[in-house]
Amino acid sequence: MTKTWKEDRARDHISKTIKDVETVTVVDYTRDTSLENIPVNKAYLVNAAHVYADIVNLDDMLNVTDVEGETCHKRTLRFLNLHYRAADRAIRGADAKRVDFHNQRVHAIVAKPYSEDSDGMRIHRAVALAQLLIDVLAQTGDEDRQIPNAKVRVGIDSGEALAVNNGRNGNREPLFLGDPANHAAKLSSAGPAIGIYLTNQARAAIGLDEVDAPAETCLTNEQVKTSQDKAAFDITAESVVKDWRKDLEANPISAFEFSRPAPPLKNLDITTLTPGNSRRFDGVSTYADLDNFTRYVSNNIGNNPEDVVRVLHVLRAELDRVLTADFEGRKIRFIGDCLHGLSFEGTSRTTDDEESISTAVLCAGALRSSFDLAIKMLGDDGVNVSGLGLQIGFEFGPMTITRLGMQGDRVRCSVSRGVRRSESEQGRCDDQETAIGPSAYDAGTQAVRDLFGATRKIADLDYDIAVDALAENNDKTAKAARAAAFVVAAPAVAKAADTLIKPHARPV
Repeated sequence: MTKTWKEDRARDHISKTIKDVETVTVVDYTRDTSLENIPVNKAYLVNAAHVYADIVNLDDMLNVTDVEGETCHKRTLRFLNLHYRAADRAIRGADAKRVDFHNQRVHAIVAKPYSEDSDGMRIHRAVALAQLLIDVLAQTGDEDRQIPNAKVRVGIDSGEALAVNNGRNGNREPLFLGDPANHAAKLSSAGPAIGIYLTNQARAAIGLDEVDAPAETCLTNEQVKTSQDKAAFDITAESVVKDWRKDLEANPISAFEFSRPAPPLKNLDITTLTPGNSRRFDGVSTYADLDNFTRYVSNNIGNNPEDVVRVLHVLRAELDRVLTADFEGRKIRFIGDCLHGLSFEGTSRTTDDEESISTAVLCAGALRSSFDLAIKMLGDDGVNVSGLGLQIGFEFGPMTITRLGMQGDRVRCSVSRGVRRSESEQGRCDDQETAIGPSAYDAGTQAVRDLFGATRKIADLDYDIAVDALAENNDKTAKAARAAAFVVAAPAVAKAADTLIKPHARPV
């Protein structure tokens, strides 16, 4: 079946999702409030310290072999699974809440103590948790299986953020929107140096001097010790690791085993995956990120948080629909305001490289067309959408899909060199640009290479431009998509013409 984008189809879906959030409720978070299964038209204002911990040696695992085969993928996934289970135990032991675990990055919040004037204590607890994660993950490798300890870099900020629903069905979890989450994430991903890094706002809250470069100034051992003493956790790194080892003995991690999914990938039920039932295939990883959304949240969280909820819900729902319904790909997850999805064309045995990449180009164009249409429709509905853009990056190569963790508490995971590269391709885009990775560029048709040029990046690539540019350069996938559009349009044109002719018909 030829995969296409239609404006009428997109318009109908966007109209429905706008109605979903016609009325939005934003309430303050209290100690008795559950942040699980938040309705799409509701959000909570949460005052908390945000902790982002990045495992900075993930790429070392992915590049442990010259060829990206099963060996490096199995080792990398076991590496993440071991550290995820240990990190989760440390977070729960510190009475914090795990928000997300996305490949090399874990996000947690410290909401206690709940009073508004307790920001300093929350940050002390966040620092103590950060050091606990560093110390625990430095002991949770597996030398026998060539799995190293994790090297961890942590970013921390504190303040008010919006908690909204992030996901559906078996993938529901809270998502936090606002400066503290974003600033902490940026500190954690700012470089390879390990340690704990605080924003100047967080530093001031615990009596530390401001610094010119927070991303280059980690806390000293003495400063960390002060926070540990004030937090006074009942647990230690040694106790967490001891319990983690007991847990591994009682519930050992299964060996990672891969099978190939059958197309279309949208039919893959990720909730059934386990280490022993994982998927691996050659395909395309796509990242589509809402550009300037953090600034948009910051500008509206104080006086118009309802529009933040509306915009996020409508845009993410439509991007999800384009990927999965129009182009039969599989959404892996939303990472904040960013969609990560996978796709491939071919059979249950082989991938058609050129068709996969050409279809990904059309999908990228469709994502932008739907984004532009949704922005217009939201604006026409009176919703503030100023300053928002969309960055898209994609790459081709071996891909994995699995779930990590324990039965009943697993998190979905897709990691590979291509996944990592697609994220970096998205990151080098401006708000209207689309970038293609080097492997996809080389494996695509000449039409694809001509479209993206030597920079492998293009601005304002919508669906019509993508179809026409590729089809006119003899890309068979685009030519089929353009032909399908004419086939669909023909009956409608004929019906319209018939309607115009009939009133003037005369009997003979």
